[in-house]
Amino acid sequence: MKFIDEVTITVVAGKGGNGCVSFRREKYVPRGGPDGGDGGEGGSVVLEASERKHSLLDFRYRNLFRAEPGRNGSGQNRHGRSGEDLVVVVPVGAVAKDPLTGEILSDLTEPGQRWIAAKGARGGKGNAHFVSSTHRTPRFAQEGQPGEERSLKIELKLIADVGLVGLPNAGKSTLVSAVSAARPKIADYPFTTLTPNLGVVQYDDAPPFVMADVPGLIEGAHEGAGLGIRFLKHIERTRLLVHVIDVSRVPSDDPLEPFKQIEHELESYSEELRKKPRIIVLNKTDLVQNGKDLANIERCYRELGLPVLQVSALKREGLRELVRLLTKSLSDLC
Repeated sequence: MKFIDEVTITVVAGKGGNGCVSFRREKYVPRGGPDGGDGGEGGSVVLEASERKHSLLDFRYRNLFRAEPGRNGSGQNRHGRSGEDLVVVVPVGAVAKDPLTGEILSDLTEPGQRWIAAKGARGGKGNAHFVSSTHRTPRFAQEGQPGEERSLKIELKLIADVGLVGLPNAGKSTLVSAVSAARPKIADYPFTTLTPNLGVVQYDDAPPFVMADVPGLIEGAHEGAGLGIRFLKHIERTRLLVHVIDVSRVPSDDPLEPFKQIEHELESYSEELRKKPRIIVLNKTDLVQNGKDLANIERCYRELGLPVLQVSALKREGLRELVRLLTKSLSDLC
């Protein structure tokens, strides 16, 4: 399924029904008086979050959503039927914004959460409402109000517990596929991952957690370089970040360079990302032949004061220790 995480849609609430101009007509009631009923209310357009949806793909083929209008009133004080609400289902994590100002209008983070995107219009009053001591036979009624219409920009921010970040080809996709049932595309060239991938991970009897593999970041990602700016938002909701470092490609003069580069992009994009707890994973240890070089790299990263683990996602080495550490870290954050 194609992954779509940004769309612009138009929502139109239902128009209110018109009030009715009518007079009571019965054989033995010569002055029956007005009996025009009210128009019904228009239906509203409602956004509802659902776990059954995982993408905004459907909105690429339909971007206009119009609720049912209210029916007109009729004689004998019969009110028009109100229009039914139109419920538009979106994925959990969808954010509705004003497309012009960027203002966040609603953030749907819980299954079943609802937000009225366009409120149905009020129906017009029939002429029976306008009877007075000085005006016994009103020959007018109100028209129904037009329904609210607005454009919305819908963005999807994936909800995951752990977010994997790193340079292209650091082995993030391989890591996700090794610890979960997710099967992302894996290849030996940069930007193999073009969309975020989610995997469910569980350690023994502990509660499972969701891991997100985000496309690789490069210098200038927060300004739009590469794929970063489009997908950085998907790690905003994560509780824990995992820096995946390819130890076979770290510069010998500055082993921390890959970490510093990614940190700069994260902090430049959002202050919130800077505050998130981190774990450093030194991946592809099977490609480093010299044990002293590997020990030196690990020592440099441990000086940052963050948890550091050596793994080889391809060889399935060190993964159980990693999953155990992630499970414990998430439990401590609760």
